Amino acid sequence: MPTEEPIQGYGQYCPISRALDVLGERWTMIIIRDLLVGTTRFNDLARGMPGLSRTLLSKRLRQLEQAELVERIDGQYFLTEMGRELEPVVFGLGAWGAKWALGDPRPTELDAQLLVWWMHTRLDTSHLPDRRFVLHITFTDDRRQFWIVIEPAGPSVCMTDPGFEVDVTMSSDVNSLYQVWLGKIPVREAVARGQLSFTGPPALVRRMPNVLELSPVAQLVVAANR
Repeated sequence: MPTEEPIQGYGQYCPISRALDVLGERWTMIIIRDLLVGTTRFNDLARGMPGLSRTLLSKRLRQLEQAELVERIDGQYFLTEMGRELEPVVFGLGAWGAKWALGDPRPTELDAQLLVWWMHTRLDTSHLPDRRFVLHITFTDDRRQFWIVIEPAGPSVCMTDPGFEVDVTMSSDVNSLYQVWLGKIPVREAVARGQLSFTGPPALVRRMPNVLELSPVAQLVVAANR
């Protein structure tokens, strides 16, 4: 049985300091955020946090297991009941951040690859034909291209042409698509402004605003900007 790592705490008998003993390490709350929205596999967690090394991700997950916030089942990570009770805390932080801290994006925060990865996890495929569907994503200010391939087993992201016929091409600049993703600019408004475009059969193009479900915190951002 692995030896538990010593807790480096605040040395205060207070529920807030005790909570921070468990949750205050760098990246811990971001990991819990992703677990709350349904990411369970180590590789998927790693792809959603490119600034976090796989070594540190393993360490943080181990710490969360030791704290009984996370349990590992068949190689996947799931929040325990105690972990799931952090949902209002995490999204409460999101609501505060949307109101007081979000502001304009910093250049270092505009990561096209990460944005596409996030987007592929938030698609309402009920509006799409019951077959393989390929969404090609291009950016006006990033030379990389991305393909989201939606199949019965689920959507996947490709950074090289998968060789399938493209159904719809979506184009934007990285900043604008982040604004759309976070709910700062409605999809249809971004299209009307020329900040976002869809190219393909008209019947499919008309469905795209309903396919893109946007960030899990988009409603918080919308509420903060009312």
